[in-house]
Amino acid sequence: MDAKKIFLRIWEREAKTTARVIRAFPKDNLDRKPHERSRSVRDLAWQCVIDERVIEKIIDGANDLRNVASSPPPETMEEIAAAHELAHREASEKMRRQETEFSKTVTVMLRGGSIQLDQAETIWGNLLDQIHHRGQLTVYLRQAEGKVPAIYGPSGDEPMNFPS
Repeated sequence: MDAKKIFLRIWEREAKTTARVIRAFPKDNLDRKPHERSRSVRDLAWQCVIDERVIEKIIDGANDLRNVASSPPPETMEEIAAAHELAHREASEKMRRQETEFSKTVTVMLRGGSIQLDQAETIWGNLLDQIHHRGQLTVYLRQAEGKVPAIYGPSGDEPMNFPS
């Protein structure tokens, strides 16, 4: 199996898990944050949407990533969950195209300057950033008295369900 197919398989699984975490939040806890310098539940969940959009931008060859978050997060977690699922679907459709490369070098513009990276490394980095924020969300979810889904193994609230 080539690197692109492996990425797609993992990315699909991670997107489903992220959607489950986002949808697990109690409706009235979106402004919750554990510390005044921390991001809110809403902002962290929206970051997962942004990370999907960043992957799409990289696939499209638009590598100026300084201002990807052009709109504020929606008011409800349902809207955020729907935006995440749409962003993932649109980006993954582009990644699945035959002509989409996964091995070229790209110049990525960030707030601190630019850097040349393998496109795959840049895409993986954004997926890993999303997973990091999802992990933060699970801590917030526990604090909000929500049920934490099983992710890479069982949680205190859900056993691990292995695919058949």
